[in-house]
Amino acid sequence: MRIAVLVLALGVVYTRAPLAAQSVVDVALAESPPVDKPPLLLAAHLAQEKDGFRVVPYGAFWSDMIYASQRTNPGSFTLYVLSEEDQGEPAFTLDARRSRFGLDLFGPTIPTAEPLKTGGRVEIDFQGRFVVENSAAVLLRHAYWEAYNDSQRILIGQNWDVISPLIPRTLNYAAGYSSGNLGFRRAQFRYDRYFTCSERTKLILQTSLNQDIVADFATDSSVRRESADWPVIEGRAALSFDPGADGRLTTLGVSGHIGETGFDFLEAGPPPLSLPPQDDARFETWSYNLDFATPLGERAHLQAEFFHGKNLSPQLGGIGQGICPCVREPIESIGGWVDVQYVWTPKLRTHVGYGIDDPNDDDMLLGRVSNQVLFVNLTCDVTPQLLTGLETSYWKTHYQETRGGLVPDDQLGPTAPGEAVVVEFMVKYSF
Repeated sequence: MRIAVLVLALGVVYTRAPLAAQSVVDVALAESPPVDKPPLLLAAHLAQEKDGFRVVPYGAFWSDMIYASQRTNPGSFTLYVLSEEDQGEPAFTLDARRSRFGLDLFGPTIPTAEPLKTGGRVEIDFQGRFVVENSAAVLLRHAYWEAYNDSQRILIGQNWDVISPLIPRTLNYAAGYSSGNLGFRRAQFRYDRYFTCSERTKLILQTSLNQDIVADFATDSSVRRESADWPVIEGRAALSFDPGADGRLTTLGVSGHIGETGFDFLEAGPPPLSLPPQDDARFETWSYNLDFATPLGERAHLQAEFFHGKNLSPQLGGIGQGICPCVREPIESIGGWVDVQYVWTPKLRTHVGYGIDDPNDDDMLLGRVSNQVLFVNLTCDVTPQLLTGLETSYWKTHYQETRGGLVPDDQLGPTAPGEAVVVEFMVKYSF
């Protein structure tokens, strides 16, 4: 299993981080590359200007129809497959909660030696907490201000992580999280610097101070989650070059993060160890990561990422497991993903990809110890505003339970794997 993971470290990709400073309009709207950017010509008709500021609304009405041969978590999209011991039946979902709406703000230029353009973005979808499916809550995706030019970018607010900036081109809303893709969105103070090394080569340096997100034990009333007393620190260095002098870039990046998550364990832990209550427990979270992207001939494009770290649930790694509740130790995990895009016509594209997240079995007494996905899809730009796509993916999630004979049978977790074929059809209309 781990040999397959290590092979992914050799992969390649298109990067979300800009070669030179980009305006907010140049940043991708969605996790899934089939939804790359808002159609700006239409959005321009809705733009409003006042006192040197220009506001451009954009959005997408987005619906999915999904069939899974075995139930997945959380259901409207897939992070992993539930064990067949718990949920072995199929499921069908119709969902419109990933529809999203936003505003791009373009402000006045800051008159420095190298003038800085200013702007910002706020964007929401409807994947927030809800009780019933047709009463979804708003989820904040982006809310940030930025100042930028060709050599630097300053950003304050909620935006993508600096680490592992690439996105597998799947139709699944989860975009490879818990199955090889690391990193998400969080509040941050960020600085990017761009250096032109030659006519064909640029160096990108990025760093950020980030809000400490504590993901574990969210529904456990016996555990109180706490932020650490210092921010999560992220950094990335990338080299982007144009080997064929044809404008098609190859990018290689190295990134990492370090931080802490904290908990008050108010009651004794689960058996068999039944660890005593503990105040102000602190656990380090860290990772190192590779990202790579390159064109393959005239029609194909390859991208991939690799990660290794501990306590990665705040970055959506470790299959959503950062700390083992039984032994109260961070869980180490290794993983990555790779996908290839092939352009059949200007309107038709195919994406084929594979991802894996492989936590260390020895770091936990029970839980999810491997999660894999293999996907293939076909997308079609019916019009510049109307996109549709069909994807088939195969998922397999392995579980372990090592407490047999030490706790009552009715307290044991599942050991049978979860295995599902997921078929998803999507329609997205952008403005």
